[in-house]
Formats: sequence, C-alpha cells, structure tokens
Amino acid sequence: MEKWFARKRKSEVLELADRQMTLAIDTVIDLQKTIQEGLKGDIKSAKEHIEHLSTIEHEIDELRRTIFEKLTRGNMPPKDREDIMHLVKRMDEMADHVKDASRNADLLLNSSLPKVFWERLCSMSNHLVEGATTLRKAVEALGINTTLAMKLAMEIDKIEGKVDDEYSETKEMFNAHVKEIDVASFLFLRDMIEELEHVADACDDTADYVRILAVARESE
Repeated sequence: MEKWFARKRKSEVLELADRQMTLAIDTVIDLQKTIQEGLKGDIKSAKEHIEHLSTIEHEIDELRRTIFEKLTRGNMPPKDREDIMHLVKRMDEMADHVKDASRNADLLLNSSLPKVFWERLCSMSNHLVEGATTLRKAVEALGINTTLAMKLAMEIDKIEGKVDDEYSETKEMFNAHVKEIDVASFLFLRDMIEELEHVADACDDTADYVRILAVARESE
C-alpha cells in the first residue's frame, strides 16, 4: 500500500492500513483452513483456526479505530485520507463476514453434516482466498501499474461470480439431502453459505473501488 502513496511522506497510518489489509486476508485463509479441517473431521485443529481468526479480527477492529483517529488528526491530503478510509472500512467489513461465517462453521463441526456440503464449503472458501489475495495484488498495483490494478479487479469480478454460482448450487442441494440434515444444522449451513457470499461481495465491492482509484490516479 505504501507504494501506492510513493509520492507522499512515509507515515505510520499507511503502515497500519497495510497491516490491517494483511490481517483481513489472513482471516479468509484461516476460514479456509477451518473448513478444510472440518472436511477431514479434525475438530480440534478447526477450532484452533477459528480461535486464531477471532484474535485477528479483534486486532483488525482496533487497527480500524486507530487508523481513523490518526487520519482525523493528521495532515494527509483530503483525497488520500478519504481513499484510505474507504479501503480500511471495506476490508473491515469483509473480516466481519468472515468472522460470522466462522461462527457457523464452529456450530457445524459437531453436527452430522454430509461430506458433500463440507466439500462445497471448501470449494467456496478456496475461491474466497483467491479473491482476497488477488485484491491485495490489485491494491499494491495502484499508482505503479494502473492497468494491472484494473485487470486484477476484473479477475475478482469473475471469482465473485464463481462463489455466487456455488452458493446457488449449494442451496439447490438442500432438497436432495433434506433427510440427512437436522433443522439446526440446516440453519447453520444456510447462514454460513450466505456469509461466504457476503465475503465475496465485500471483496468485489473493494475491487470496484480499486477500479475507481485506478482511473483517478491515471488522470492525475
């Protein structure tokens, strides 16, 4: 992120924003690992990833508050301040949805959820990690290679589409497995796939903002 503001004086707030983005992506990776362990039936390892994810999400919240406070008190140019605030807020929202998804995963770990659903959740989480890491590359490309930033943002659109497709396909699977899932597990699963879709949407919303910034930077 600091490369994006290469023309500006290196500041603590940029380091904090970069840290916040890194941690937000880490939560997505932890969620992926949680689901992978759930698929294997390793409840202990899955819960360890959930605990780690929760700790990271708390730090993300603290970073957001600190960054906003420093931006309010600092003398960064208004446009740069606004850009950072938008990105930080969007990454925070993505991490919030990851946390909510992990809570449902925690509840599903002790259920008799059919393996086919764990496999679908695993596939969706793989796409989310791909989207989050691509988003990181897109932000890093801002101010250095705006064409690349916009190209990467377009890739995130495609990834979000894949998650949407799997979300719909998973819902269609409910009827075929209705006798294998108890009501509580069904509700947890339904909520979880919705949160996974929200994570993808948050990532895509941030990518849309990256495109806006890329166009703005090209015109400067």
